[in-house]
Amino acid sequence: MSTLTQEMKDMIATQQCFVGTVDADGYPNVAPKRSTRVLSDNSLIFSEGTGGATYENIKRGSKVSVAVVNRDILDGYRFVGEAILHESGDLYEQSAAMSVKMGMPKPRAVVVINIAEIHTLKPGPTAGKKID
Repeated sequence: MSTLTQEMKDMIATQQCFVGTVDADGYPNVAPKRSTRVLSDNSLIFSEGTGGATYENIKRGSKVSVAVVNRDILDGYRFVGEAILHESGDLYEQSAAMSVKMGMPKPRAVVVINIAEIHTLKPGPTAGKKID
């Protein structure tokens, strides 16, 4: 399992994250997930509100890729890992309450991503390279 640095955590907290999945035929899907945040040093979490392609792909077992970039400083990261859906329980209830408090509807599910790899999205010769 890979570990987030403070720099990565700060970027996730302040920049838009995009979540990538694939369907059963390998067709890619990318969606902005405004609720993406750090759950632990090794995991991310977001609320799945729409129940669309991202949700269906994760239900089917798709691995997940999360990209975040800060265009102002030309830096970014891609986090790759396994996703776990929570449609009930304490974690779901806590995250659902946070979503409602932020003016969003109660989510269909909460998704936890256990990070297996971290790649840099910094421009130049290291772009896309695995860093953890």
